[in-house]
Amino acid sequence: MKERFLDKLVEPRVPVTAFAAIVLICFLMWYNILLGGIGILLLGGAIVYEGTANQKRKKDFSNYIENLAAGMDSTVKKNIVTNPLPICIVNKQGFVEWYNRKFGEFFLDDEELVYKNIHTLIPAIKIEEYIKRTPEDTPLQVSVNERVYKIISGNTGEEDDNLIVLYFVDVTAFENLKKMHRDEKSCAVHIWIDNYEEIMLRAPEEKKAILPSQIEVKIRQFAQKNMAPLIKYDDEKYYLILDNKHLDNIIENKFAILDEVREIETGTDLPVSLSIGVGASGKSYLQNHEYSQAAIELALGRGGDQAAVKKINKTDFYGGRLQAVEKRNKGKSRIMSHALQRLIEQSSGVLIMGHKNADMDSFGAAVGIQAIAKKYGKNSGIVMDFVGESLASLYEYVKSSGNFNIINSEHALSFAEKDTLLVVVDTHSPAYTECPDLLKKVEKIVVIDHHRKQENSIENPVLAYMESYASSTCELVAEIIQYTGDKNIMGKVEADALMAGITLDTKHFSSQTGVRTFEAASYLRRLGADSTKIRSFFQVDSALFRVKAKAIMNAELIKLKGSGSIAITVCEGRDDNIGLITAQTADEMLEIKGVRAAVVLGENRESEVMISARSIGDINVQVLMEKMGGGGHLNVAGAQVKMSVREAEAILKQIINNEIAEERSKK
Repeated sequence: MKERFLDKLVEPRVPVTAFAAIVLICFLMWYNILLGGIGILLLGGAIVYEGTANQKRKKDFSNYIENLAAGMDSTVKKNIVTNPLPICIVNKQGFVEWYNRKFGEFFLDDEELVYKNIHTLIPAIKIEEYIKRTPEDTPLQVSVNERVYKIISGNTGEEDDNLIVLYFVDVTAFENLKKMHRDEKSCAVHIWIDNYEEIMLRAPEEKKAILPSQIEVKIRQFAQKNMAPLIKYDDEKYYLILDNKHLDNIIENKFAILDEVREIETGTDLPVSLSIGVGASGKSYLQNHEYSQAAIELALGRGGDQAAVKKINKTDFYGGRLQAVEKRNKGKSRIMSHALQRLIEQSSGVLIMGHKNADMDSFGAAVGIQAIAKKYGKNSGIVMDFVGESLASLYEYVKSSGNFNIINSEHALSFAEKDTLLVVVDTHSPAYTECPDLLKKVEKIVVIDHHRKQENSIENPVLAYMESYASSTCELVAEIIQYTGDKNIMGKVEADALMAGITLDTKHFSSQTGVRTFEAASYLRRLGADSTKIRSFFQVDSALFRVKAKAIMNAELIKLKGSGSIAITVCEGRDDNIGLITAQTADEMLEIKGVRAAVVLGENRESEVMISARSIGDINVQVLMEKMGGGGHLNVAGAQVKMSVREAEAILKQIINNEIAEERSKK
């Protein structure tokens, strides 16, 4: 059987040989009529031979089928011949060796299927991968002629077991029923107006009367369009019950309601923005309701103007185009300050921990929290294992004062007790903290951060102060210290450290600043913060400067629709301070005319790729970095990945091009 199969693969075909022979005969007739006549006779003989051979092949094939059936045991033979299911037999190379009539009905009546590869006939079946499947794997399903079939395999009973029998079980009705059940399952949806109070406070009198109704009309139209009952349970809060089918349409349209509401004219410099939290795919509606509550908290924690769709295994985000709106009311800072002081007072000791590869914002905030701990006479320590070049000057300046206790992770773990308070600053992701094991050892955790909230955040902190509108964590800590009621809690060193953190994250007060940023800076200045001293913390050596200059010179500009471009470049070499270099390079590339966003990659000595992304505000670099496993703010974000620089660069370019294509499709 195998020999016949190989003969079939290599045998000549009449159309090809005949065409070649006719061309040659034409040349012979041109040069010599006698030779041309001989060629015609030979061609005629070849055609007669091919006809005879074709008859022989048909007879051989008939014998082959009989021998194949005879080689099977009687049970398999009967099943294959009489079974109403579509059945085909393939060898382990994927070529069809036999099929029944039901299988043949998948295709054209006159189409010869034997010896064709099953992957050519049904692309979803790759026999090499199919053979590797185990009984525990989900059965493979394929679509043929708008029907869905589940494939069950067996063998022919031959000793060599080189043949595989594929049974196609029609499960279309079951799949349609399953889809109907999924489509009709309900999702829970929270819709909150992010900045309702701010808009109503700033809006002119003639707008205050009509704005609430304009916003509500948009939300009600959204609910009616998707056949969802709507409940308004506060001036700025709504609740919907939505079917999965309509949720799919909403996701496909990227939650267009966010853009529609943003277009409402408010008469102020603030557009209306919504936060939407969706809970879906839970085992019960109650679980979906819990998911939606978690999702709305995520959307709000990330600055609003976005939708978070939380499912069992993942959370997806949509929108997030607006910068988080600064809140003028400092009431929350006062509450957080008093709560933090009570927690410190009731603890046996205090540990302060920032993120890995600490920067000035992380370290400065830790210095400020330790100042509060010292006020209450508590033993405290700032957990740090590594000090990079970017932090070296500030670190030495703080340490030389002799007033601060800086310890490594090992010391911190031995210091920690059940009643120890752990304050995490400038991050809320367990994986990015300096010592993740500390999170498991202590029971009381406080989180103070200014980054947009991510799904994988520290669970169940006793106190969380996360404000994405803030310029830096140092700004939040400065406000907390202001409400301690002790004017002597900080000296010049603490003020310099906090001011350095604000200066870093605002790019010397040129980005991400608000009224409260300058109020915090003014407070620190009154306590003795020295701008000249702070400037010295940012100086770099000539070698790093040359690396930045070369990276800027080699930058690639990716054109955007309309005007402007995104600059992307790589800092060459490996350096422990690559985080500082990439950040500064990205900041400086924004000075290039026409560049609306900049992304810079570099590699540290542990072969980790550090990515810094910056934007002038109209491109959300946080979305780009989240797709690389990082995060941040709308115009300042970053990521850290384990792969080569070139691989990371290629992935980033693909992400950027996809975002550009998506924006163009909207327009």
